[in-house]
Amino acid sequence: MSAPERIPPRSVTPHELLALGELTVRGRVREASNAVLYCTVTYEGVTASCVYKPVAGERPLWDFPDGTLAQREVAAYELSEAMGWGLIPPTVLRDGPYGEGMCQLWIEGPDPESGAGQAAGAELLALVEGEEPGPGWKAVGFAEVGEDRTALLVHADDVRLRRLAVLDAVINNGDRKGGHLLPAADGRLYAIDHGVTFNADDKLRTLLWGWAGEPLPEEALEALRRLSADLAEGRPLAARLAELITPAEIEALRARVADLLRTGRHREPSGQWPAIPWPPV
Repeated sequence: MSAPERIPPRSVTPHELLALGELTVRGRVREASNAVLYCTVTYEGVTASCVYKPVAGERPLWDFPDGTLAQREVAAYELSEAMGWGLIPPTVLRDGPYGEGMCQLWIEGPDPESGAGQAAGAELLALVEGEEPGPGWKAVGFAEVGEDRTALLVHADDVRLRRLAVLDAVINNGDRKGGHLLPAADGRLYAIDHGVTFNADDKLRTLLWGWAGEPLPEEALEALRRLSADLAEGRPLAARLAELITPAEIEALRARVADLLRTGRHREPSGQWPAIPWPPV
């Protein structure tokens, strides 16, 4: 008799792992303004590190009275996936040790001693002397650096950052800081902390203004066209978002996508409020 055929173990997807796995709290990220818990999650023999942000640990925001930070974090992930760029780590809304919250896969950065950080894009932001950015950099604006001195804030002219600038314009990100950029060891770039997004009022504040007013690249226009179709009433993405953000926020989202397609250009600061978050990191 022949030996029975071995069935290879089923692969567990990151979404399954985060949504269905057992969460174990290992510690707390102390510098965060809201409760951010470092955890491990285990499902069907697979274990990974993750971040769990319970709704119970959120501080109320006067200008975001509806919904929760956790819901908006998940909505931002859904938009990132719909655009096909995978800029936000896998993120789900689930129950946990301290109630419902956002659970997001932990991203390990490159080992600084290996020299891989440079290749992974670790240097994405800089303060430089002079009034013009050097080759490979885009100017954001001047910043006070102490003792009556200013320096030019620049970011890398990097396709990953450019995609993120478009995504931030779509989700109306009110807090894109340098510390929210996570270059991974494999060269990919991830972005985190998307709780202050999707407001129906214009709230865009970011360090990624280097392409302001420039024509959008064709890949961005293609992504926006797909997204516009996916946001139509009755489509799966629209249904998922309806569970996470308000009808007014969904309509404002559709309007932002339509406006980007109409102008075909990167957003510019409105001039009605500070365009750069503080502190910038």
